[in-house]
Amino acid sequence: MLAKACLSAALLIAATVAKPEVDAGSNGFDWFHLPLTGEALVNDADHISRLNSVGGMTWKAGHNSFFDGKTFNDARELLGTVAPTPDQIHPTLADIMYEAIKTVDIPAEFDSHTQWPGLIHPIRNQQQCGSCWAVSASEVLSDRFAIASKKASPVLSPEDLVSCDTADNGCRGGQLPAAWTYMKNTGLVTDTCFPYTAGNGTAPSCRTKCVGLFPAPFTRSKASSAYSIQGVENMQKDIMTHGPIQVAFMVYKSFMSYQSGVYSKHWYELIPEGGHAVKIVGWGTESGTDYWLVANSWDTTWGLDGFFKIKRGNNACGIEQMGPPYAGLPATNKDSTVVV
Repeated sequence: MLAKACLSAALLIAATVAKPEVDAGSNGFDWFHLPLTGEALVNDADHISRLNSVGGMTWKAGHNSFFDGKTFNDARELLGTVAPTPDQIHPTLADIMYEAIKTVDIPAEFDSHTQWPGLIHPIRNQQQCGSCWAVSASEVLSDRFAIASKKASPVLSPEDLVSCDTADNGCRGGQLPAAWTYMKNTGLVTDTCFPYTAGNGTAPSCRTKCVGLFPAPFTRSKASSAYSIQGVENMQKDIMTHGPIQVAFMVYKSFMSYQSGVYSKHWYELIPEGGHAVKIVGWGTESGTDYWLVANSWDTTWGLDGFFKIKRGNNACGIEQMGPPYAGLPATNKDSTVVV
């Protein structure tokens, strides 16, 4: 009842906001044709044009092939991240762990791909499953294994999380703390052992043997630790020391049409479509606007070849707090669990 009341109030506010006094061709937009319904196509040309008509934008909207033929209702199914309660969140690392890096030593720009060439795993495609929480978590741990070992490592299986992590809800969504608890306590097999097949929206049963006529040993690689991260500078220090981190944020309709530049939601967007989890790989500044460089899980046919930039330092769409930001360190080989 409370959720329905809050949603009704938000819809009432959105419907009663006064229409700005703008003339055709100004930096305003057409309030009478906003695609407020879920049946509207994400790639609707008029919608994209209206997004680009708003003044002061630091980003550009455009057609993304990933959403061809998809409505906002379809897109909403991809947003499977739920904010945890405070008691579910792992503690942060002690301040002393970050004090070794002085604030002045944080570079103005950083990209994990440049820092660790060949060790950062590529963009994935979660398809029509709300598995973003699992994809981004497994990608962060995969990257950190490669960085720690200083050599390319196999991609760890997001399907392992989607199908086997009973504390989360598979294609219906999950939370960052629960995903990291699973990776620390149970670990993940490789993507080759348990390939991702939940893209149709239905997760397969949890496996106890690798796929194939002659399956490889069923080996799970664990995180040795799991922790939340508080503050922009600590996020940067953790990335530049250990590798990418996982974050969550609220997605608004405009984000789905992101194509380039530094994203921030439009001021009139009051109601998010849902929560989304992604992997931050770096940061920088573009035309005076600070940004995070982020890997999405919507294939390379979306955004900047699968990546996007979002404003840094002002908790844009909750990205610096909502998850909260999460990471962990990879366990050594002797800590891996082998199931015959």
